Amino acid sequence: MRMISNALIRQKAKFLLSMTHPCTIATAAVQSLRSIVTMDNHSSASLEEAFKQKRVVRAKVRKELKGMDPVQRSQEDITIQNLVLEAPWFRSSKRLCAYICCSALREVDTSKVLSEILHGQAKDGNTQMRKKLYVPRVEDKNSHMRMLHISSIDDLIANSMNILEPAGEDSEGNQREDVMQARDPVDLFLLPGLAFDLSGRRLGRGGGYYDTFLTKYRELAKEQNWEPPLLVALSYSVQIVEDGVIPVTPNDVPVDALVSPKGFIPISPSALKRFL
Repeated sequence: MRMISNALIRQKAKFLLSMTHPCTIATAAVQSLRSIVTMDNHSSASLEEAFKQKRVVRAKVRKELKGMDPVQRSQEDITIQNLVLEAPWFRSSKRLCAYICCSALREVDTSKVLSEILHGQAKDGNTQMRKKLYVPRVEDKNSHMRMLHISSIDDLIANSMNILEPAGEDSEGNQREDVMQARDPVDLFLLPGLAFDLSGRRLGRGGGYYDTFLTKYRELAKEQNWEPPLLVALSYSVQIVEDGVIPVTPNDVPVDALVSPKGFIPISPSALKRFL
C-alpha cells in the first residue's frame, strides 16, 4: 500500500474544480461516488477478505501516524484547523457535530475549532452567530454512540479510556439535548478516521460507532425532510491513500469532503456545490 502523493491530491482536486458547468461537476462527482460499491452481501468470503484488508490498512496507517515528526504533526493540526475556521461552509453552519480529538489515537486536533465554536468568536475577533455544538458520548461497546449538546469545555469529563466526552446530565441534573431528539437539523459533521481516499471512502478504527450513528442520522434527516448534513473528515497527509486501497463493506458511510494540510477536497456534489 502506498500513501497518496500530494501531487495526486492536487491533480484530482484541480480536475474537479476545472469543470465549471454545474451538471458536469455533479455528474463527475456522482460517478466518483459510484465507484464506492459494496461487495456481494451474500459472500461471506468476500466480506472476510474485506475486513482482513481493512486490518492491513489500519496497521500500515497507524505505523505512518506513529512515525510522524511531532513538529510536522503540530503544523498540520494548525493548518487543518485554520482551513476549517476560514471555510465558508463552516462559518455559515449553525448547528454541527464535531469530535473531540484524542492524542493517544493520533487524531487531527480539534481543540481550536471547538474553542472558537464555544466562544462564538471568529478568527478576526468579530462576533459571530453562536453555533450549537454536539459532541460524541460512547454508551457501550456495541457501536452505540450519542451526540450531546455542550455549551462549555467544562461540560466534558474523562471516560474510562481517558477520552473527554460530555456527561449525560448538565450541572443542574438535566439531561443534555441529544441531537437525535433535536427540533432542528445539523448542517455539518466534522469526522475523525484512520484512513481516507479521494472517492470519499473512510476507514475508522473498527468499532463502527460513526458509521452506525451517521446511518441513523441520515434516516432521521430523510424522515424529517431535512437537507443532509455535510460530512467532512479531517486528515493528516499520511492518512490519505490511493483510491481502491480501502475496501468497502455494507455499513460504511462515505464522506462528502476532506480537509488536509493541502486544503479542502470536495468529493460529493453537495460538497462541490458548497465549495464553488
